[in-house]
Amino acid sequence: MQTRRETLKRSAVVAGLLATTGLFPQYALAYNKAAFEAKSLADVLKALGAGAPTESKDVTVGGPDIAENGAVVPLTASTTLAGVKHMLILVEKNPAAMVAQFNVTDSVEANFATRAKMGQSSDVYAVAVMADGKALFAKKEVKVTLGGCGG
Repeated sequence: MQTRRETLKRSAVVAGLLATTGLFPQYALAYNKAAFEAKSLADVLKALGAGAPTESKDVTVGGPDIAENGAVVPLTASTTLAGVKHMLILVEKNPAAMVAQFNVTDSVEANFATRAKMGQSSDVYAVAVMADGKALFAKKEVKVTLGGCGG
């Protein structure tokens, strides 16, 4: 029987070997600081190199109409379109608009769910950034009764 310490040590060794050989998935290491710090939908898309957003019925955003607690608001983003590169979830009135970025390949179904903090009622966006740089979005208003960002 392995101890917890031995298991962690072996996991660290394997992770180190994978990192030195470049076998970690490239997307796991991708982080766009400018996109996550952007204040608006347009700034996020600019940081990701995407074009101007277009509303689309092929993109779906989900969340409650009224969130009782802004500290944990369940949000979803999905599309059935082919050629999606990124799926984004944005909260317009948050200090940093982008809540989540999911990197998508043809072998991944573009259907994601997460929880976000919302300090106040806001429009929430699901954005599909396509391989050709087009950005397609859906929008939903979520009302927050108790702010989750210290308010």
